[in-house]
Amino acid sequence: MRIALLAAAAVTVVLVVVGIVVVRHDPGAADPVVAGTTEQVLEHDGRTRSYRVYRPATLLTRAPLVVVLHGGLGTGEQAQRAYGWDARADAGGFVVAYPDGVDRAWNAGGGCCGNPGRTGVDDVGFLTAMIDELARSMPIDRDRIYLTGMSNGAMMAYTMACRTSIAAAVGAVAGTQLGDCPHPSPTSVIHVHGTDDENVRYDGAPGSGVARIDGPSVPELNGFWRAVDDCAPPVSSTDDRVTTMRASCRDGRAVDLVTVAGAGHRWPGAELSPLERLGADRPSDAIDATRLIWDFFAVHHR
Repeated sequence: MRIALLAAAAVTVVLVVVGIVVVRHDPGAADPVVAGTTEQVLEHDGRTRSYRVYRPATLLTRAPLVVVLHGGLGTGEQAQRAYGWDARADAGGFVVAYPDGVDRAWNAGGGCCGNPGRTGVDDVGFLTAMIDELARSMPIDRDRIYLTGMSNGAMMAYTMACRTSIAAAVGAVAGTQLGDCPHPSPTSVIHVHGTDDENVRYDGAPGSGVARIDGPSVPELNGFWRAVDDCAPPVSSTDDRVTTMRASCRDGRAVDLVTVAGAGHRWPGAELSPLERLGADRPSDAIDATRLIWDFFAVHHR
């Protein structure tokens, strides 16, 4: 594969800026109850890792957790700002975590991506430790932990599904699966991809531009997870520019593929970035991927 970088015995409050609380963890202590966004750090594998957490004012007694993984060159702050997950959390009463990859990338397997992929950063261990920390400090429902991501973040979500049994469901946008996945845990999957994505191509050919990702085609990846989840044959429907292929699977799981005609390497329905406002490739307005993914997550438990 040819690959390059894609598009926690007390808690001390360190800084409060514009409603954001920054905290450092000491093991054995519970977090303060804070509604809104907190910035947190966690020592893992000799590194100080950072992540943001959004807690709505009204939280379910047993709250789902959605982990949102930014794309290559992105950050947790950028993902929080662009993809609209805080508004979904307000409506649904769940917690959202926005972790930061080392040097703005994730080690998603197969040598991808960037410095984490080249140096073997333990992102699976970091994300597992972060989720455990959040479950100790908040009323997280362990049967409703979800992973979603964009591009390199989507690849990392698939890597977590391949190497852990944490996720009840995965939501991948404009990504693929890299590296070996010999013993995947049965997991519901929804994958959203544009037909005109040149960075992570729909047909699985090597990507051009910033990305040089050479992975399976999107339909091939969908078939892999249908086999993992022991699914019935999928049913396809088309509405304007969006084709949805749904498969019902054993034990109430599902595997969905949402294909967006004409969409490029962007999160459909996302906030426009400064470059996009100046005319760069824009997110498709055919669907709101965040709403679509949350609706899928909401009906699937582990």
